[in-house]
Amino acid sequence: MKYALRMFLIFFVFGAVSIANAAPSTYSPKDFSRLKGMPGFSDKALDLHFTLYQGYVKNTNDIIENISKIAANTPAYAEMKRRLGWEFDGMRLHELYFGNLGGNGQMAPDSKIAKLLTEQFGSVENWSNDFKATGAMRGIGWVVLYEDPVSGRLLNTWINEHDVGHLAGGKPLLIMDVFEHAFIPDYGLKKGEYIEAFFKNIDWKAVNSRLGQ
Repeated sequence: MKYALRMFLIFFVFGAVSIANAAPSTYSPKDFSRLKGMPGFSDKALDLHFTLYQGYVKNTNDIIENISKIAANTPAYAEMKRRLGWEFDGMRLHELYFGNLGGNGQMAPDSKIAKLLTEQFGSVENWSNDFKATGAMRGIGWVVLYEDPVSGRLLNTWINEHDVGHLAGGKPLLIMDVFEHAFIPDYGLKKGEYIEAFFKNIDWKAVNSRLGQ
């Protein structure tokens, strides 16, 4: 009897833990207030940007929660399915963007990322010129330095509308937001000045840590 009771308790405890682990929690907005005071970025502009990001987190949770309540094969269901990619990518890209800011813009010459950029682009300067030129293109979107985990190749990529242009299976290393809300509050239409400010605040340790993950 004691053995049976012991086994029941073990099953109950581990079963409860498994169920708890299996149940996904809702997404919570991350706190990036550490970025306030960053040179070239006003606190007002950052607060606006944080609020926008928090909206993507909320909308992602709302869609995931409510889509199961909508009848499949209906226009509403289809639109919710399509919208999830926009909201989720908007959430995650902002987290990566804020996460690679707050540094001094200095890349350690002996870091893995510096060596790879030099090997593949000829120099870090060549890479940065291409990344900046991608960001200066007309249009709204993102610039992402991707690592292809299959080949190890690094690629500067233009992402349009959050969910269009991603490289399948690619690992985002450095993300720059070039939607108007990222630069117009502080720079108006001078996107080039915003890009230079962005580069002065890159946290290259964070970028380097993303390699090979």
